[in-house]
Amino acid sequence: MEQHLWLPVFGLIVGTLGTLIGVGGGFLMMPVLLLAYPDASPDTITSISLAVIFFNALSGSWAYSKMKRIDYRSGLVFAAATIPGAILGALTSDYIPRRTFDILFGLLMIAASVHLYFRRTVKSKGVVEKRDRLTTRTITEKNGTVHTFSFNKRIGIVLSVFVGYISSLLGIGGGIIHVPAMIRLLNFPVHIATATSHFILVIMALTATVVHIASGSFSHGGIYQTVLLSIGVLLGAQAGALLSQRVRGVWIIRGLAIALASVGIRILFLAR
Repeated sequence: MEQHLWLPVFGLIVGTLGTLIGVGGGFLMMPVLLLAYPDASPDTITSISLAVIFFNALSGSWAYSKMKRIDYRSGLVFAAATIPGAILGALTSDYIPRRTFDILFGLLMIAASVHLYFRRTVKSKGVVEKRDRLTTRTITEKNGTVHTFSFNKRIGIVLSVFVGYISSLLGIGGGIIHVPAMIRLLNFPVHIATATSHFILVIMALTATVVHIASGSFSHGGIYQTVLLSIGVLLGAQAGALLSQRVRGVWIIRGLAIALASVGIRILFLAR
């Protein structure tokens, strides 16, 4: 039992950072779990991560909802699109060898980091583009900040299916892909993207977790670790949401990129 006492503290860190940048924390959890439990199968590690991500996203979404930062209409559409991919990812994760799993995970993290860090930030001109294929949203935060933006819903739906599969397969929750894509491809304001991504994660992670449970992924262990990690993330998510009110959007993006790169390099090193 004593060898697992670090898990709630680690969960607190994961919950805080994951909620701050809207990614659920799977990108932090997976490499540590892979290192801490080298004999566990990818399916078991993925199951633990997704279950913890669900509790993190649930706690963080509750905090963000009080700030009125969540675009519920877009979130429900994108979340529905992630479900087929999440189910397929959960069903196929046990068929990938551990070394292949690690290499795929590491390369994905590094690629996303490079794209996010080096792509120039596009500043809003205060003009909302209105075309037949674009959906326009106006979100007013509790503090009075108004965000008006337009995006292509079709692109968002296709992207969400892909995110659902990759995130469920690798146990990263999807926010690590969804947040950058929502900001860069769909023109979401940073704070709205992070909050809406967390809301999407609740539905997607729950779906993937239920499939993992039904397929027997927890039959080889992992429930004890899941409970201890979840205790930490429930508290950390509240702290991360509060910190997001004090951190500028550009620093959230840079922090996300650096975190991605460090995780990817670490995983590739372990996979050698």
